[in-house]
Amino acid sequence: MALSFNPPPLRWPTRPALIFTAALLALGAVGGEVARLVSMPLPWMLGSLITTALVVAFLPKRIPAGYRFSQPFRMVFIAIIGAMIGAQLTAEVFQQWPRYILSLAGVTLFVALAHGWNYWMFRRIGGYDRPTAFFCGTPGGLMESIAMGEAAGADIRVLTIQQFLRIILVVSLVPLGLSIFHGHPVGSAAGIGFSQGAGEMAAIPVLLLVAALGLVLGVKLKLPAGQLIGPLIVAGAATLSGLVVLDPPNWVISVAQVVIGVSLGVRFIGITGRMLGRALGLSLASVAGMLVLGALLAGALNLWTGQPFEVLLLSFAPGGVTEMGLVALSLAANPAVVAFHHLYRIVLTVVQMSVLSRWIGAR
Repeated sequence: MALSFNPPPLRWPTRPALIFTAALLALGAVGGEVARLVSMPLPWMLGSLITTALVVAFLPKRIPAGYRFSQPFRMVFIAIIGAMIGAQLTAEVFQQWPRYILSLAGVTLFVALAHGWNYWMFRRIGGYDRPTAFFCGTPGGLMESIAMGEAAGADIRVLTIQQFLRIILVVSLVPLGLSIFHGHPVGSAAGIGFSQGAGEMAAIPVLLLVAALGLVLGVKLKLPAGQLIGPLIVAGAATLSGLVVLDPPNWVISVAQVVIGVSLGVRFIGITGRMLGRALGLSLASVAGMLVLGALLAGALNLWTGQPFEVLLLSFAPGGVTEMGLVALSLAANPAVVAFHHLYRIVLTVVQMSVLSRWIGAR
């Protein structure tokens, strides 16, 4: 299966869906503010995610029939995040590319070991059938794993839950773990912003233009994670050339965090408590194993190459490109390098799935 991004069909949502989405975004913003006040890491995304998950779990009758969060709307904010990551590209990043050969080799080892651990755990402890365990265990390529898993006969409902829980748990646990490691809140919870300076309102139209151009580029060229990578490339090229300086106010990225958090939270719609409890226990074991493996590899590479431990850890953490890019932005941990490693992880995972899925089918 080719690694490509197929944009969702553009359907205008119904009035009840619009009202419900607006309510979720408002509640998500409130949840983000509460999370900020209690110094939660990555507060706007995690606060909105938790708030939305609670709403859809405890108020299922309030959810419009057939409700889905608007993916085109989400894509706009993913493109904004991609543009902000691309704006972090500097000549120094390119000058240091030889240093990344070892860390990319580490990602290669990580993908093989993490997938092996997950397959064993989901198969032996979870009791999943072979295709379901295989595709639940992939450390990346969410949409590709769901599509390939369905074709291979995996339990699509279980597979979808496990894959989304992987992303949600990684995005939640990594900032929390780093805060505990440092002994104080890190990232946006500690007051770290995304702007290089004060941030100007005049930069917002430029940011939107760059994001839009990159989104079109990513979709037309069918780039992997095109809605993020396209804007990243356009913003990086524009920044390196000196044509633009993307320095919007910090609240722009906070709004993007709320949208991403709400879009993740609605994934809990229709999931029963029993199903969620079993999947959550397995996901915690899976993610814990992958994070320990990532931390060990990051520590070894830190001693060997001198690259910052946090950048390496975020490069190995098996969350989504968009979500981990946000974490890296909030921690000021070289987000362009982190995004590059995650793109490589996704491509490698999809290639691995394409090859090994034949073995799964043969067995």
